[in-house]
Amino acid sequence: MRIVAGEFRGRRLHAPKGMSIRPTSDRVREAIFNIVGPRLQNVRVLDLFAGTGALGLEALSRGAAQAVFVDDAAEAIRLISVNIKICGVQERALVVRGAVGRVLDRLVRHGQKEPFDKFQMVFLDPPYGHGHVEKTLGLLDRLTAQDALVVAEHHTKDLVPARWGDWVLGQQRKYGATIVSFYMKDVLQPA
Repeated sequence: MRIVAGEFRGRRLHAPKGMSIRPTSDRVREAIFNIVGPRLQNVRVLDLFAGTGALGLEALSRGAAQAVFVDDAAEAIRLISVNIKICGVQERALVVRGAVGRVLDRLVRHGQKEPFDKFQMVFLDPPYGHGHVEKTLGLLDRLTAQDALVVAEHHTKDLVPARWGDWVLGQQRKYGATIVSFYMKDVLQPA
């Protein structure tokens, strides 16, 4: 597993042993970033169910200003921390351990006390088959900018909604048994 392009191009990232963490393949990651690349300059990125941190690190490599990595597994947190050091971006990265729903709720409450810059891009790569895409979309409204993009990776058997709250499904791309769905906020909705 390596960084595909940008400032850290070619850097080898530590990968998990076993099947408890399913990293996004280099091929799928490259395809995602060919689509979202022009939107990455100086944005805040939220990498949920981050696993190895490869999506958030690829975003940092291609010009994102900051990335917050969230995962609940101790092994994932260890891998993300090691990979952040490999890329030398400790000052631009924050790693948070916890269940995604609880962490997002905590971020919303923190933002009410001390307003922060909202995220412009969210990578969502949850375990397949558990409905995490829908559940997580419902928690992102108050943490994301009006022009935010959510990139959700899921199995072809996982049905994701065409619309969830303010989020509208744009394009979808299929890569083997994986589908990548791109969601944007409906700007015509009243705020």
